Amino acid sequence: MTPRSLRTTLKMDNCTKLKLFNLLLILCVVNFFLYRFFANSHHHLGTVSMNEPGDNNIVLEVDSAPSIQNIEFPSSISSSSTHDIGSSIREATVADRQDPANDLNKESATGKIEDVQKLDQSTDTAADAGDEAVIDSQSKLTPGNQTLGDLPNCPVTPPGLIGRLATFREAQSFEEIGRENPEVRLGGLYTPRSCTALHRVAVVVPYRNREEHLKILVRNLHPMLQRQQLDYGIFIIDQALPGRFNRAMLMNIGFVEAMKRHDYQCAIFHDVDLIPEDDRNIYSCPQQPRHLSASIDKFNYKLPYAGIYGGVSAINKRQFHELNGFSNLYFGWGGEDDDMAKRLSMKGYKITRYPMQIARYKMIQHKHEKFNEVNPKRFELLRTTSSRQPWDGLNSLVYTVQKVEELPTHTRIQVLIREEDVPTKP
Repeated sequence: MTPRSLRTTLKMDNCTKLKLFNLLLILCVVNFFLYRFFANSHHHLGTVSMNEPGDNNIVLEVDSAPSIQNIEFPSSISSSSTHDIGSSIREATVADRQDPANDLNKESATGKIEDVQKLDQSTDTAADAGDEAVIDSQSKLTPGNQTLGDLPNCPVTPPGLIGRLATFREAQSFEEIGRENPEVRLGGLYTPRSCTALHRVAVVVPYRNREEHLKILVRNLHPMLQRQQLDYGIFIIDQALPGRFNRAMLMNIGFVEAMKRHDYQCAIFHDVDLIPEDDRNIYSCPQQPRHLSASIDKFNYKLPYAGIYGGVSAINKRQFHELNGFSNLYFGWGGEDDDMAKRLSMKGYKITRYPMQIARYKMIQHKHEKFNEVNPKRFELLRTTSSRQPWDGLNSLVYTVQKVEELPTHTRIQVLIREEDVPTKP
């Protein structure tokens, strides 16, 4: 190679290097702006496959599920239907809040928990989307009825959600749980301090002689409900002995007693032995009643049957009055939730649910109770639901409040129910 050709080659190499440097510089700038864009807007999508049974009376809904928008769901879900939805929270990376036993289930459901785009539309805009994609005005607060001064409304998507949770399995004293949750007021009441809650919620727990379970439940509930930024109270309705346990009547009583104490617009009826595993399962009330505990470990996280409404459910104040509440005639175990499902259907309501990977619960193991034997009349009662609904429920309650205790984690209301006092005909 001549000196002249060598100089030419070196010049070309220098030119090529300069071009490559400029190209890399441009790519770095583009990547920087892309990073800023996605970091601010959280543009990610997750894909899940729903393989749960459904019928025309069941709707998969995400009305106030964080970070899910512009999604339409059919009124029935076939076993092969697949929908793209946004996972609702940031990736859970805090080691002490993850349950390794859930890893397999998380991988099969979404691959991982991802960030998604936050809801940009207001609650009123969401209301235009129909029953399956709204926050019900009966359960929310609006700027016109704020009571906490000039605080802004809490965001539709609570910013502190974790997603899949590691549940507490050991009981602590109510005093210890109260110290772990210093923002919770006496009686198990909580109101966000930095914003005005969108939902006023009464959590009603029918109860008798399950103190260890209750301690585990409230220890798990309080941190989750605070992250969901709810204005809430937990009410334990304790049926005094003697007499057969009447879960449905206790829920009616809890609803009435809670509404006496605060203008709650949403009721969550909650079994004491069910522990939520995901805080994206928002404890609020949509326009259609919601079955929250669709996916329970006891049933291998599958829906036992399409019309089930037991365990944990949500319904707003207006709807519960319209239904006349639960029946008061189901003494002993079984039937009351199916009776309520029939009441809902007769009034034209649909049972709605979150996706199964969100509506997850663990059931605390327990022995069958002496005074909660199977109700032999439950099928006979179910045949008469439609004729009983007008007179059997909230308007036929007969009970005596024996004691009210405001504890650090809940309000305990002990009531006496006499089976012979409950009306059995109009």
